[in-house]
Amino acid sequence: MTDAVIIGGGHNGLVCAYYLASAGLRVTVLERRGVVGGAAVTEEFHPGFRNSVAAYTVSLLNPKVIRDLDLPRHGLKVVERRMSNFLPLEDGGHFCVGPGRTKAEVARFSAKDAARLDAYGERLDIVADLLRDLVLETPPNVVEGGWLSALPELIKAGKIGNRMRGLDLTMRRELLEIFTKSAGDYLDGWFESAPIKAALGFDGVVGAYASPYTPGTAYVLLHHCFGEVNGKKGVWGHAIGGMGAITQAMARACAEKGVAIHVDAAVTEVIVEKGRAAGAVLSDGTTIRAPIVVSNLNPKLLFERLVDPAVLPDDFRRRIGGWRNGSGTFRMNVALSELPSFSCLPGRTVADHHTAGIIMAPNLAYMDRAFLDARTHGWSKAPIVEMLIPSTLDDSLAPAGQHVASLFCQHVAPELPNGASWDDHRDEVADLMIATVDKAAPGFAASVLGRQIMSPLDLERTFGLLGGDIFHGQLGLDQIFSARPVLGNADYRAPLPGLYMCGSGTHPGGGVTGAPGHNAAREILRDRKR
Repeated sequence: MTDAVIIGGGHNGLVCAYYLASAGLRVTVLERRGVVGGAAVTEEFHPGFRNSVAAYTVSLLNPKVIRDLDLPRHGLKVVERRMSNFLPLEDGGHFCVGPGRTKAEVARFSAKDAARLDAYGERLDIVADLLRDLVLETPPNVVEGGWLSALPELIKAGKIGNRMRGLDLTMRRELLEIFTKSAGDYLDGWFESAPIKAALGFDGVVGAYASPYTPGTAYVLLHHCFGEVNGKKGVWGHAIGGMGAITQAMARACAEKGVAIHVDAAVTEVIVEKGRAAGAVLSDGTTIRAPIVVSNLNPKLLFERLVDPAVLPDDFRRRIGGWRNGSGTFRMNVALSELPSFSCLPGRTVADHHTAGIIMAPNLAYMDRAFLDARTHGWSKAPIVEMLIPSTLDDSLAPAGQHVASLFCQHVAPELPNGASWDDHRDEVADLMIATVDKAAPGFAASVLGRQIMSPLDLERTFGLLGGDIFHGQLGLDQIFSARPVLGNADYRAPLPGLYMCGSGTHPGGGVTGAPGHNAAREILRDRKR
């Protein structure tokens, strides 16, 4: 008998397991794949070449989680990029983003924009700080019953209201715009030059199957801004050894607390007895009983495939049926014989821009067309590609003198039109993605020694990312905070007693943060004390 069984050994499942075990519970983690880590794993994809297979960069991992699990002692080391972002432009120029250089770069295109940049950053920082304060909070939950049931939620809402009241009227207006506007409209209100809007607006469509002019993408932009690396806010970095180094460090921290981790342990059913969750059934028929069952899966996977629908409220089932997934993501890893040399900034010796997030999407109009193409044809004719070359910061990933690159490509339809299958088009689209990079860096295609392709269907089959959704559910206004995943169940508790949720389908959403696992464990332990 175990006290708690956790379904899914991704990073949030491991974080939740650690906190529960630290409180003295006997915890078992069940992972379907042969390795823990979920989408944050490092694997050899071509002989001698290793890379982060799905999740590919570090910033959102919560500092408290890093401290509590003592991840550096367990082997985690994160290094900063030497440049944040690098954009090749359509006119043959380029645009660079990073501490100490962004304002001068903006000034090359618009003195007016350069003058406004500090004010933009200050306002966004204020809102991002507000979000940082909420990341490790359980959202106010809509509950039924008398005032005694509602009182804790009212207090929670009051505390958040007090934080909001700390903002002056200007910032309250800013907050409203960020939560309701599109990234494009928000940035158009601040800047006139295309490169800075492209660099900032890219964050509004990362992991979102949307145009930068889709309402709500300003919040997605903000979601990618509240991270930090080594104590520096808004910075992005690389975990030495790849993203798997994060989850392997977490697994070591869990083992130290006595957590039992089982791989190749696919769960097919949540056991329900006497109206409450009571354990899990594995694909081989093994049953593991526990009074606490915690799911790290996409909410649709949990409630539509593992839980008997008869034990769930009708309205809850209906709303889970409408849970929106789909990131528009096509993920690739490539082994390279040499570094790319960009037409706008030539050279095959490692330079700052090679360590950056290299964004092939020169303006918001390009991103808008990419989305419209995908909606019409299934994938963008001129796709958005962000390329990272982590071997420029970590020589453990590739043979000497050679490199690995991560290609995060958008937009593609989670499901192709007219019943077409991604299995029939994945290589065709992969060729297009490589050709897109080759257009900016001639010779890139010829340098590719091997490639790993992850279409939306591959991401779903391999990692359980429905529709290739890296966030376990889109970050729309109807799917965040107290509505994530369903209004009335935003407190990590399922409507079935004994069943909890700790994945990215809960607050604060996607990204390698560890926050949902941290928060879910707190609520589980509160119930345990009661």
